[in-house]
Amino acid sequence: MKARIKWVEDRTFVGESGSGHKLVLGTAHGAEGQTPGPSPMELVLIGTGGCSAFDVVHILEKGREAIEDCVVELDAERADTEPKVFTRIHMHFVVKGRNLAPAKVERAINLSIEKYCSASAMLAKTAAITHDFEIVDTA
Repeated sequence: MKARIKWVEDRTFVGESGSGHKLVLGTAHGAEGQTPGPSPMELVLIGTGGCSAFDVVHILEKGREAIEDCVVELDAERADTEPKVFTRIHMHFVVKGRNLAPAKVERAINLSIEKYCSASAMLAKTAAITHDFEIVDTA
C-alpha cells in the first residue's frame, strides 16, 4: 500500500492514495481558523469507522441478513500530551434492515472490532474501544 502527501500552503495538504484517490486535509489556520479539510486524526477516526462498517455489512450479507444500511457514529477522546493519541473511542452502530437478528448484528460488530478491522486493532493499543448498537427494522 502506498500514499503520497503534498504540502499546498499554510496547513493545507493533499493526500493521494496508491489507487489515485485524492483528498484535501489540514488543520485550522489564519484569523478565521478555517480548516481546508479533515485533520489527519479525523481521517484516522473516519478510517476506523469505515473499516468496521465495511466488515459489519460484509459479515451480515454473508449471513444472508436483509441489511439495508449501516451507520457508525464515533466519539473519541485524545491524550492531553503529545503525541495526543486516542485514549477512548466509542462506536455506535445503527443497522437498518428487515427482521435483522440482534445476535447476528452483535456478532458481526464483535468480529469486526476484535478480529477483522485493522484500524481498531491498531488503535486498541492506546485507546479503550467500546461499542453499542441499535437496529432499525424496516419490515
